[in-house]
Amino acid sequence: MTNPPNLRPDLAPAPRFDTAPRPGQPRVGMVSLGCPKALVDSERILTRLRAEGYAISPDYQGAGVVIVNTCGFLDSAKAESLEAIGEALAENGRVIVTGCLGAEPEYVSGAHPGVLAVTGPHQYEAVIDAVHAALPPAPDPFVDLMPASSVRLTPRHFAYLKISEGCNHHCRFCIIPDLRGRLVSRPAHAVLREAERLVAEGVRELMVISQDTSAYGVDIRHAEDRGHRAHITDLARDLGSLGAWVRLHYVYPYPHVRELIPLMAEGLVLPYLDIPFQHAHPDTLRRMARPAAAARTLDEIAAWRRDCPDLAIRSTFIVGYPGETEAEFQHLLDWLEEAQLDRVGCFQYENVAGAAANDLPDHVPAEIKHERWARFMEKAQAISEARLAAKVGRRIEVIVDAVDAEGATCRTMWDAPEIDGNLFIDEGFEGLEPGQIVTVEVDEAGEYDLWGRCVD
Repeated sequence: MTNPPNLRPDLAPAPRFDTAPRPGQPRVGMVSLGCPKALVDSERILTRLRAEGYAISPDYQGAGVVIVNTCGFLDSAKAESLEAIGEALAENGRVIVTGCLGAEPEYVSGAHPGVLAVTGPHQYEAVIDAVHAALPPAPDPFVDLMPASSVRLTPRHFAYLKISEGCNHHCRFCIIPDLRGRLVSRPAHAVLREAERLVAEGVRELMVISQDTSAYGVDIRHAEDRGHRAHITDLARDLGSLGAWVRLHYVYPYPHVRELIPLMAEGLVLPYLDIPFQHAHPDTLRRMARPAAAARTLDEIAAWRRDCPDLAIRSTFIVGYPGETEAEFQHLLDWLEEAQLDRVGCFQYENVAGAAANDLPDHVPAEIKHERWARFMEKAQAISEARLAAKVGRRIEVIVDAVDAEGATCRTMWDAPEIDGNLFIDEGFEGLEPGQIVTVEVDEAGEYDLWGRCVD
């Protein structure tokens, strides 16, 4: 049994490009799979190529070569990446593979010997070299100019802001450190400069991403440069001064996370924490090689909500981890009931090639994993429904993502794109446009979504 695809952001949004290619201009296509961190890698590759005179093709047929940026974390994601490579080969025939699955070149070329090149994650120069070899650049100095803004694969009003690469954790179910290396933080002034440019281009929401956001700056000893310190609290405060929504993803519950809560209470940062708890039973957490202080975590959650009552917490969990007993799983359900997390995703454990968890004893049968997943999601859904129902009658700000003949699709400050819920406006939406931030009164709640009407 594989993980339900609607519980993880596998496919990046389809790119939209406004500039028509000039005659004879080489064109490159891109298929971007996996997490938002991979999406940022795709954006950087396309930005560099466009600066060199390439056009970006929105379809297979118009591309001289197609880059497939892959995910290689779970076996199901590997299978999806191989399927995407096969589709690109069938539709275009000239394919360059990069991303996490590219860390296993023999695996890729064994399944698809026709690919032109295979490079690993964030190997930008190697990807560019492969494109040059397959489709030489043909810049026109009278036409091609360095683009005024970078290529983005998200809607114009929100953007992902990657602050570091890699991870120093050694969770037994994970191979991210093997794929992407140890933590490497960007200088704080460089992050701020990118954020300022994005806001100047019209971005209304910045989503801070990394493999471990709360560890930002540890590797460079929280160095201060040009007036900005490489520490997540300082960075969040600096980003909050730019006037856009700031959303923090992939935050580990280190003690210093409590320093972020006042920034959320003040409105500098959205009251939203994305924390991958993964489990709650101390024995399961120890087998995962993760912090095992789930009881103290409940105390921390209570303190966070005391200081910022509007705080929303999203998390992901793994059920059916090797050795997980029924008692351990029930402990997780009881913990979830007490924690009352707002947004929750759940994976059924899968072996990942190269992960230490593969060698653990007492693997859980597939049918039990699926049964536990169903029970977990039933509990999480009931909690979500109750917490959303408590918002009926409130006036809140939302950001508009899309408007069509049926209404406006929006998100609250408690909802990240692609992975959380929506707020829908189906009356009085005619003057709304994507990117607007408007005030609505919530008049209906469902299991994961809200409905409301504009009161601006």
